[in-house]
Amino acid sequence: MPNAKRDLRGWLNAAAEGQGFFLVGVGPASIGAVNENGLSAFLDNAFEGDMDWLRTTAAKRMQPQNMWPAAESAIVLGMNYGPDHNPMDNLAARTAGNISVYARGRDYHDVLKGKLKQLASQFSVKTGNAVKVFVDTAPLMEKPLAQQAGLGWQGKHTNLVSRQAGSWLFLGIILTDAILPHDVPETDHCGGCRQCLDICPTDAFPAPYRLDARRCISYLTIEHKGVIPREFRRAIGNRIFGCDDCLAICPWNKFASQANEQKLAAKAGTDLPPLDQLLLLDDAMFRQHFAGTPVRRAGYARFLRNILIAAGNSDDIGLVPLVRTYLNHQAVVVRAMAVWALSRLLDQHGWTALKHRYLPAEMDDTVRTEWDDGQEFLQ
Repeated sequence: MPNAKRDLRGWLNAAAEGQGFFLVGVGPASIGAVNENGLSAFLDNAFEGDMDWLRTTAAKRMQPQNMWPAAESAIVLGMNYGPDHNPMDNLAARTAGNISVYARGRDYHDVLKGKLKQLASQFSVKTGNAVKVFVDTAPLMEKPLAQQAGLGWQGKHTNLVSRQAGSWLFLGIILTDAILPHDVPETDHCGGCRQCLDICPTDAFPAPYRLDARRCISYLTIEHKGVIPREFRRAIGNRIFGCDDCLAICPWNKFASQANEQKLAAKAGTDLPPLDQLLLLDDAMFRQHFAGTPVRRAGYARFLRNILIAAGNSDDIGLVPLVRTYLNHQAVVVRAMAVWALSRLLDQHGWTALKHRYLPAEMDDTVRTEWDDGQEFLQ
């Protein structure tokens, strides 16, 4: 590598570290046919569910240069967000809501984008080249770019795995028209391991390296707009926003604690908030409590839907009075899940009394079906 380019890379590594990134790699601003084919197969199977933008932006997503023809190189940055405990332990707290590790702090989109913009601006000033920054909100396939840049490989759970950070990794991309030397692409080190596939509570992986998002708890609790299908509700447990199971079980996580990491500061009270407190939140209180965190993405009605499912899985009859208040809620998804939760918490006498009171006035077929199907627990 010529001295000028070596010096530039040394500067880039130091500047990235200064912004809190502990991984930096450079690769081409293009992805291989195998990734294009993977996206096509994902859409052909309608695995995207309600995530319509994946289909409408597919043409751009196929290649970074479809968005920016001048792009030559991809500078890929990684930040470790590994927890200081085993997040699977949270699943035993049935009367509390478990929030995915990534969503317990400030919204990483905002934090990473700010850091990327500063780094990209410095790079542009230093080199005179144009730059664009991305943090998974644009139609860009970050994980294939990260693998080509040597940061890690796409594991069997379809997320990036790093030998330095395991499966706990935020990615940011700087595309530039600068022609830069490329790092050596990373290779797959999953071997025969399939722990991430076997632990999935809803069998969301039809095969290694393939995800059916429609069965994924992260998708169901965040992106899915309607009533969560009955077959997945018990498996959701107390997960009210996202799911960490396939990430947390990854054996490569043992290296995450050794990484030079910068943690995003957690917002107090967001990792395991008690369900009884969550059921007391109105829309304004929800927005205030989760301000600045990704949890607000779900919106209040979907958030309540998730809380009510967790309540139904809690076996805590003390929650019944709070759950009952949502039988008159204006949102169908909330009323429907309140009915389901009560079908799990009440005995036959209590359930029958509520059904006789509320079913005659219920006009929505989805909610009426929940009242009818709720009798399953009596059989």
